[in-house]
Amino acid sequence: MNGKHTEVELAIHLRDVLDSFELTDGRLLGIRTDYASSNYSMTREFESTLKASAIQWPALRNHIPCMAHVIQLDLGAVMSSLGVNDRTKSWEAHERNQQFGQNESMHIEKSQRLRKEDNARINKVFGHETRFSQDN
Repeated sequence: MNGKHTEVELAIHLRDVLDSFELTDGRLLGIRTDYASSNYSMTREFESTLKASAIQWPALRNHIPCMAHVIQLDLGAVMSSLGVNDRTKSWEAHERNQQFGQNESMHIEKSQRLRKEDNARINKVFGHETRFSQDN
């Protein structure tokens, strides 16, 4: 989808996709989305576009927020209550900090990052060698 992702544009795009599969004749039971507020607005806008075609599709009943996102929000609240305030760190990184201390953990993370960068360089070199050998 090109352009802005406003609720109107999203609703129009969704309607176009469903029309292309001939699914706007009342067979759409629900839409599952994350918790972004634009998705709530999009489903209300989608309801309006369907209503203009005499299709009843109540957004309030048919918009289903994704349970994984609900769980993620709840886990974030639990982790904050346990004192895990830096949600950008993985739980593994938090545990390393607890076990080895901040400085040792930083060295481990730096080592892991360097290993990933080296692997990327190696893959890049092998990718170029493969292309070079295929050209000859």
